[in-house]
Amino acid sequence: MRAASGLRHIAIIMDGNGRWAMQRHLPRHAGHRAGVKAVRRTVETCAEIGVEVLTLFAFSSENWRRPSQEVGTLMELFMTALGSEAARLHKNNVRLAIIGDRSAFDAKLQARMRKVEELTADNNGLQLIVSANYGGRWDISQAARRLAQRVEEGELRAAEISPDHLHGEMSLAGLPEPDLFIRTGGEQRISNFLLWQLAYTELYFADVLWPDFDREHLEAALTAYANRQRRFGHTSEQVERLRNA
Repeated sequence: MRAASGLRHIAIIMDGNGRWAMQRHLPRHAGHRAGVKAVRRTVETCAEIGVEVLTLFAFSSENWRRPSQEVGTLMELFMTALGSEAARLHKNNVRLAIIGDRSAFDAKLQARMRKVEELTADNNGLQLIVSANYGGRWDISQAARRLAQRVEEGELRAAEISPDHLHGEMSLAGLPEPDLFIRTGGEQRISNFLLWQLAYTELYFADVLWPDFDREHLEAALTAYANRQRRFGHTSEQVERLRNA
């Protein structure tokens, strides 16, 4: 299997860890640990089939509202996973970047984030983006603040600001926008994830809970994507003419 033509970037909301654990009468943290294995499978498959960028929603800015014990477990798991997966990512030529507001994380976790990013910085295979303490509204507002600062400093005039300027200050600046968005767990919403970047992304919702997400489920999403026509505001006839030109 190879990635569909034109598919460069996949973004995924990994939903269903807690429900997976509850169905098995296990504590919620067991579902999160099983979810790490699904991450590993997905990263390996995307690297194998030639996807350029994979963005995973690991922890949203809203997830702090969860019970403190679960949040603490998630932070411990994040710390452990970064340590255990670093060598594997590096060996497989995967470059890791973490987006989101890191200021809420403790110093040790922030240091480990930097360490893994530095270890994999020169790799030129799959670009793995992990969104941690990230929210789409936060992303847009921090980009707007940066532009406002440039205006205050006289570097930019307000009348000159364009979508390209805003895009250039976003967390995924310089990367292709997601072609395919996948959400597991049966929910059909984007939950404040990449609000700016998903403007023309194809959306795919799967009922499978994240820990059970495997190559077969990814292939089903890719097949659905390959059977869609991306028009970007054009008519179907225009798209066909451009394709056949």
